[in-house]
Amino acid sequence: MDYFQAIVLGIVEGLTEFLPVSSTGHLTIAEQLLGLEVDDPAVTAYTAVIQMGAILAVVVYFFTDIWRIAKAWGTGLVKSEVRGTFDHRMGWYVIVGSLPIGIVGLLAKDLITGPLRSLWVVAFALILWSGVMLYAERRGLQQRGEKSLTMRDAIVVGLVQCVALIPGVSRSGATISTGLLVGLDRVAATRLSFFLSIPALFAAGLYELKDVVGSDIGIGQTIVGTVVSFVVAYVTVAWLLRFVAGHSIGKFVPYRVGLGLLLIVALSAGWITAT
Repeated sequence: MDYFQAIVLGIVEGLTEFLPVSSTGHLTIAEQLLGLEVDDPAVTAYTAVIQMGAILAVVVYFFTDIWRIAKAWGTGLVKSEVRGTFDHRMGWYVIVGSLPIGIVGLLAKDLITGPLRSLWVVAFALILWSGVMLYAERRGLQQRGEKSLTMRDAIVVGLVQCVALIPGVSRSGATISTGLLVGLDRVAATRLSFFLSIPALFAAGLYELKDVVGSDIGIGQTIVGTVVSFVVAYVTVAWLLRFVAGHSIGKFVPYRVGLGLLLIVALSAGWITAT
């Protein structure tokens, strides 16, 4: 992998990680167009590692909130009077809500990095999950703010987050849609999606780091891709929070469906290969 490829993948990761359009799907497409081997373990690992740049962007953007929640959670472990506060409970929500994707990700690693890394999967997942996003916008009551979050909400959203292990679904698309379906408003659902992304994607990046170190992908390229991902993701996070405050996530559906159909045409015509 050269530095140009590293920069392009960093931009793609930063732009798409938190938008409901599937970062894994876009990275798979970009890798194919850049001439990289999509199913190469080192390439797959690289995409997971540069996600840590995007996660760092979330940590920096929400640092005040994250520090307050972490402090309340830690204090609540030893002081009972803190345990009923929202911040202490939010700490537990993030921890418990992140467990399902961690467990499923480990158990299904070979499937996720193997057969599912196909542009056919990406194409159909982009189209099919778009229907879920539209349904969530139409059926979700959107009457509950962040302070009304419960452990049940965190578990339900965390379970559905596992579906995003299928390239093309989109982790943010899955979690925000589910948040809307349990009654949260768009901003609350989006903030929960951001917080749940931190343990899941950071752990995945650390786990895959071993497959990048010592591979043909250089350390310099990995650092560059991660830094670019951080910068672009920070801007994307700020924009998305403003966007969802007044717009439906259904606005992303035409793009998702159009890209899915374009992929099907390109694959059927032999212009690109699935893996």
